Amino acid sequence: MPNIPQLLAEELDLKLSQIQNALDLFAEGSTIPFVARYRKERTGGMDEIQLRTLSDRFTYLTELEARKQVIIESIASQDKLTDELKAKIESCWQKTELEDLYLPYKPKRRTRATIAKEKGLEPLAEFIKSLNQPAAQPVSLEAEAAKYIAEEKGVKTSEEALKGAADILAEAVSEKAELRAYLRDYLLEEGLLVSRIKDDYPEGTTKFEMYRQYQIKVKDIAPHNLLALFRGESEGVVSFDISFDDLVVMSYLESKEIKTKVPAVRNFYQEMLKDAFNRLIKSSLINEIRSDKKEYADLESIKTFETNLRELLLSAPAGMKPTLAIDPGFRTGCKVSALSETGKFLEYQTIFPHQAEGQRIQAASTIKNLIEKYKIELIAIGNGTASRETDEFVAAVLKAIERKPIKVIVNESGASIYSASDVAIAEFPDLDVTIRGAISIGRRLQDPLAELVKIDPKSIGVGQYQHDVDQKLLKKKLDETVESCVNYVGVDLNTASKELLTFVSGITPTIAKNIIGYRNENGAFKNRRQLMKVAKLGAKTFEQAAGFLRIRGGNQPLDNTAVHPESYSVVEAIASDLNVPLDRISQSPQQLKSIDLKKYITDTVGLPTLRDIVSELEKPGRDPRAEFKYATFKEGIKEIKDLTVGMELEGIVTNVANFGAFVDIGVHQDGLIHISQLADRFVDDPKKIVKVGQVVKVRVLEVNEQLRRISLSMKSGEATSSDRTVKKPAKSDRQKPYTLEDLKTKFGNR
Repeated sequence: MPNIPQLLAEELDLKLSQIQNALDLFAEGSTIPFVARYRKERTGGMDEIQLRTLSDRFTYLTELEARKQVIIESIASQDKLTDELKAKIESCWQKTELEDLYLPYKPKRRTRATIAKEKGLEPLAEFIKSLNQPAAQPVSLEAEAAKYIAEEKGVKTSEEALKGAADILAEAVSEKAELRAYLRDYLLEEGLLVSRIKDDYPEGTTKFEMYRQYQIKVKDIAPHNLLALFRGESEGVVSFDISFDDLVVMSYLESKEIKTKVPAVRNFYQEMLKDAFNRLIKSSLINEIRSDKKEYADLESIKTFETNLRELLLSAPAGMKPTLAIDPGFRTGCKVSALSETGKFLEYQTIFPHQAEGQRIQAASTIKNLIEKYKIELIAIGNGTASRETDEFVAAVLKAIERKPIKVIVNESGASIYSASDVAIAEFPDLDVTIRGAISIGRRLQDPLAELVKIDPKSIGVGQYQHDVDQKLLKKKLDETVESCVNYVGVDLNTASKELLTFVSGITPTIAKNIIGYRNENGAFKNRRQLMKVAKLGAKTFEQAAGFLRIRGGNQPLDNTAVHPESYSVVEAIASDLNVPLDRISQSPQQLKSIDLKKYITDTVGLPTLRDIVSELEKPGRDPRAEFKYATFKEGIKEIKDLTVGMELEGIVTNVANFGAFVDIGVHQDGLIHISQLADRFVDDPKKIVKVGQVVKVRVLEVNEQLRRISLSMKSGEATSSDRTVKKPAKSDRQKPYTLEDLKTKFGNR
């Protein structure tokens, strides 16, 4: 069996000891966030990206190894396994190459070749094959074929016998791994992907119009274009195929397969090769290429989704402060919910500020009273229908208030899905769905990560063709992203929801439920060690989870840091040597910087861990997320009709795709900054310039009210992040992205 760890070490350019230690930790049940943060000595400091790459590649190779054994056993059972073939199989590291090797031996349904063999024509095929030699002499194929005429077997003529022999040879050619590999590479490198709109759809009547007469090299097609073609095909609007030079293909096959100079045999082989390619090779290779390119496009789309989701989840909280959350509406009114500094629901009211003057006055009074009653510091306004009108109403109310709360328009994408979910029903069984939605909007402003983990990431609206990609892979990667973000930030053990706890390293849904139950029954946790009293939370789970769980105001000051309990003794030794009480060690940053870390190295604690400990002690309990920034939409600009070309606006990046970025500018329709308009220089990847939640300044290039399409630019230095810093960035002020129709199928439906 090949040495997979050694192969991985070579592929990833890492030491074998790093690879083996990481794999051993995985086998012991350690999670990637835990290994990345607390086992740097054993892995040589491998980060999360390296560890996930290692995990994925190890899974691929072990599955490949298992497949090899199945194939070897299958071929051996047919008594066709040679030492040479076995060596080829064992040295193969790609699934496509492996399946090519197995193809001639793979059990198959009855084919034209197997039927010909049943008719006794295999000897004739072998005879013709023997003539395919440089020194072969002229011979009559018809005369030889006549020997195989047998009406009882269904062979009535020499032509039928020759056709059967050709079928046998064609299948053999179609199963040659080296030929398939060459032709696959040729189609990938030189093939053209050509599409058309079906005749049922006249020009200008379909959202896939750009693919009416579209062609591009297979190797050059962008992932979003390919996914659009697959979408168009599935909807019955678009058809596409791979075009190539048949002469090149046939020339290659003839050069490899025809050795004889005998005209009759050459002609026979030429016709047989045409049939082999057109009937047996072409469609299977094209399907493989379509599948491979689709897989690549899926991966790229998922990567974009991962990046956007990570930026959104790591949007900095405005802070756990008393908050007034408003879900705007015209006819049914605005649902207003008051939340405490811990996100606890306090009270709700329904106001009607957009109808009669009397109701507007009453609504203003209600807002003022709630602000005063709960000492509100933040106001979160959902960005849906009536958002801008409600924003202006609240701004007018705040003019009469001396201590003004910070007012922010917040993304409400997915809030309606959350409000009708089992999670929301369990939390607020007696509240209307609209009230639950308002609560979610407010909590998103307080702490986006804690609230957004309750929602299926696909409902948040930051993906690209998420409904068209491999759903199993998408879920896996998005779950990994959420897990990474949650453990990167850390979780308050005494306020975290079950959904948030579930993503903490080592904690299962059952254990998360038990933590909540213990907390409800016994009150707030005083220290991390109390976790060992939670049902089903054993030593291994404690090891994996403890460092990511924070306890504020407990009886162990280190419990509010990312220092793992297994290293508390090290910190205690440092505090003792500095002659500083443990609860005041963080107040001595200069002394911490002066210590000789080498003094505290042990068999399990090395310099990487010691540096992390000191870094954490310098800023205990700090939130690693960035500073909170919020955008101010231009007054008077509430609808797309209010926009004019050249207008300069402030907005929030809501989604980043391969071809550009979408920006909410406060008109209920996101504008698109095409990749060519992101900067004054060439941009190959929009993610290098902007990210979800970023506050930017843009200029309006074009407005199409009928299609509801807005083109924006960030060129000429107009894209600068807002300096309106309060405390931490709210990237949640989102608007629903452009539809697929608006982008001529370049972007997926939400």
